[in-house]
Order: sequence, then C-alpha cells, then structure tokens
Amino acid sequence: MLSKRIQALSPSMTIAVSTLARELKAQGKDVLSFSAGEPDFDTPEIIKEAAIEAIRHGFTKYTAVAGIPELLDAIAEKFARENGLRYSPSQILVSNGAKQSLFNITQAMIDEGDEVIIPAPYWVTYPELVKYAGGKPIIIDTDERHGFKITPAQLQAAITERTKLLILTSPSNPTGAVYSKEELKALGEVLEKTEIRVISDEMYEKLVFDGTEFVATASISEDMFRRTITVNGLSKSVAMTGWRFGYLATPDEELVKKMISLQSQSTSNICSITQKAAIPALDGKADEEIEMMRQAFESRMHEAVELFNEIEGLSVLAPKGAFYLFVNIKDVSGDSMKFSQDLLREYGVAVVPGIGFGSEGYFRFSFATDLVTIREGIRRIEKFVEKLRG
Repeated sequence: MLSKRIQALSPSMTIAVSTLARELKAQGKDVLSFSAGEPDFDTPEIIKEAAIEAIRHGFTKYTAVAGIPELLDAIAEKFARENGLRYSPSQILVSNGAKQSLFNITQAMIDEGDEVIIPAPYWVTYPELVKYAGGKPIIIDTDERHGFKITPAQLQAAITERTKLLILTSPSNPTGAVYSKEELKALGEVLEKTEIRVISDEMYEKLVFDGTEFVATASISEDMFRRTITVNGLSKSVAMTGWRFGYLATPDEELVKKMISLQSQSTSNICSITQKAAIPALDGKADEEIEMMRQAFESRMHEAVELFNEIEGLSVLAPKGAFYLFVNIKDVSGDSMKFSQDLLREYGVAVVPGIGFGSEGYFRFSFATDLVTIREGIRRIEKFVEKLRG
C-alpha cells in the first residue's frame, strides 16, 4: 500500500518532457530538446582537476554530514566576498543539489496545514515539496506587466495567520525575472511585523544579462538577513549538474542542526570528491570560465528573443537572468500541454508547457545549447505556429 503523501506527489514535468524526447530520439526521430535546464558547457578544468586529485589522494571516505571544514569555509567566504553576508560554518549545510536543500527546509519547517506563498510562474518542484510536507501552496499569479514579479500588495493580500514561508527566486526559472534591491526592500517591509521566513533560491545568481545587478535577498536589511534561508548551488553557473552540489545558509543555527539530523538519516554527506571539486568553483578560481559561459548565454538570449518576437502569434520578454525564455502562446493556443506535445510529436521540438510552472498560455524554452540548434528549433516552432494559424 502506498502512502497518501507519495500518491499525491506529481512527477517533474521538465523531466517528463525530457524523458519523452529521449524516447522519441531512441526511436530514430529527429528531436531537438530545449526542455532541460542543463548548460551545454563542460565543467571547468580546474574543478575536474580538484576532483582527480581528491581521488588520487584517497579522499573517498565518509565526511561530516554538513560538509568538510574547508568547503564550509569556502562557502562562507564566497558569501562575504560576493554578497556582503556573514555566515559561520555552523550556519551552512551542503546537500545533494539545491533540491535536497529545499527538501530539508520544507521537511524541517512545515507542519500540516501551514501555508507557503509561491509566486507563479514557479519552478515545478516548489509546490510539490510543500504538499509533501503537509503544507498548502498559496499561489500568486504574476504577469508580464510587472515583469513576472510579485508586488508588495499581492504579498500583503496573501498573508494569513497560517503563512509560514515565502519562496522567492531571483533570477527566476522559468521567466528569467530578477528582483532589484528596491523591489526586495519593498517586499521585506511587508514582512517586517511577521515571523514569516523567506526561502531565497539564488541558483542562477551569476547568470544575469545586460548589466543587470544581482542582489541577494538576505543582504537587504538585518531583518531580511534574520528571516532568509538562502539556497544556492553550482549546477547552472559552473556547469556541474551531474556533480549534485547544493548548499543553504541561515543565521538560525538550531534550524541548521535539525536539517543536518534529517540529512544524516537520509543521504548523510554528499560525495566526498564533489566537495573537494566545489572549492575552486566557490573561491573564484573558475570565475573566468563562468564569465565566458555567461556571455555566451547572453548572446544566445538576444538572438532567440529576436527570432521569437518575429513569429506572428508569439511573443517573449527578454529575461534578465538564467537561461530560459517564457514564450507567450496565448494568441495561438490556450492549452500549453497540447501545444507542447503536438510540437514534439509533429516537429521534433521539446519545450516545457507553461502549465507545469503554474502559468497557462506559455512554454519554457531553454537556450542552454548552441546557436545552430536554437535557430533550427525556433524555425520548426515557427512552422508549427503557422500550421496552427491556418
């Protein structure tokens, strides 16, 4: 017999689409996939060399659950150097990707019936983790007019006596929206007289475009520092998806201790070799390669936005960060799932329907691949849209 909580859990729609694309490809179909959030770049050499050295020196045993001391120090120094935030190693926990960081937080903090405010479009995992913990996702719809960002008035209206958490993502998956310092400050002012905590997902921190400034949520004020749990990792900006490296930081040491206890009973420490490899990714030694990747994403973004906005019936806002376009299809389809399935089966292009991110009338298109593939993919999408328009 399956538990009620596991039966209520929905599979990731991005993974589902990627799986279908792989199946069609295995059948010999010409498939171009823009569904997965995975950079096409290789992990920087200095990181791979650190992993190789760890293996050669026999660093293959269990470690402390939270992470080795030199890694925790590197994370604390990164926060201080890049974000102006001061954390001690006891306020940091390293996990198997940001997903486990988020799982640890929701399991440690949410009780049955607690409410968690989640702006939509949202990353597909957020509401599922909340529901699995027994909580209730409170979805707030955002729109293009406000750059897909929640307003202080919307936040204020959503707060109840059951509100436990607010989840913010900047830069956003799937829209690429980035909150400015002023916008974060305004949201913080709404929260000042509450005990609501903020989960700030900053996974795409280093991937910002056109001079956009990234601002860490916890850096806004002392009050926001106290209430914010920052989640980050190395999968996207350093092309380390398969290494499974995520981390969180909060001044609440008691919360960190409880999450360490939870992780000790589930996965224990993350891969010892990954921990060693992560240090040069955090201490600045890979910054030149990170910037190279950022510039490549920025160039791809500009061309993809221009090509999509030339297609009659489609439109897209230029994202300020991450590596996705959230393309508006409302003029040609009111069913993003059917649109995406038909596009994949008929034209061999895999995108993720907007309904999976809580926003109907859109699809997510990842430009974390080469320009030749992007151009061909958009050309096929244009042909498909022309067919829909008759």
